Amino acid sequence: MKELSLNILDIVQNSISAQATLVKILLAETEDTLRITIEDDGKGMTPEFLATVMDPFSTTRKTRKVGMGIPLFKLAAEQTGGELTLSSKTREMSPEDHGTVISAFFHKDHMDFTPLGDVVSTLVSLIQGCPDVDILFEHSLPGGDLVHLDTREMREALGDEIPLNSFEVLEWARESLNEQYGF
Repeated sequence: MKELSLNILDIVQNSISAQATLVKILLAETEDTLRITIEDDGKGMTPEFLATVMDPFSTTRKTRKVGMGIPLFKLAAEQTGGELTLSSKTREMSPEDHGTVISAFFHKDHMDFTPLGDVVSTLVSLIQGCPDVDILFEHSLPGGDLVHLDTREMREALGDEIPLNSFEVLEWARESLNEQYGF
């Protein structure tokens, strides 16, 4: 993928397909490194599927027999000398603490580092397409600033009458994130 924000979009779509009600997208960035962690409370993966999920020919999709999202995310991290880790617990294995955590570590100074890209548009697209799924986004920037968006806070402020995917709310979310990033 041309930018890591598209990997984030793909992985979060997997979380939504796994019936997650909360997805945490956590970015920890220094001058030289970037760690992207996506954590969900979805149904999780069985140990058998988890053992094969890095294989591009392993997928739960019915529309095609290839699942490239996680293998490409792993490749993007490894090309910079980084790594990808993945853990998951099914609801049956752990009723109170189930879901999946995927974390990719990148060396930003490596010539093969894929840029983060338009993470703001990725987040707005996720809110628009899946307004019933809560998203916590935090990006700790190299200078110590934190970019933050939590749809649970938005719901609390808006009440039940205004859906998160209404035009005005999406524009507010975009403007808020752009302002936090200094755009």
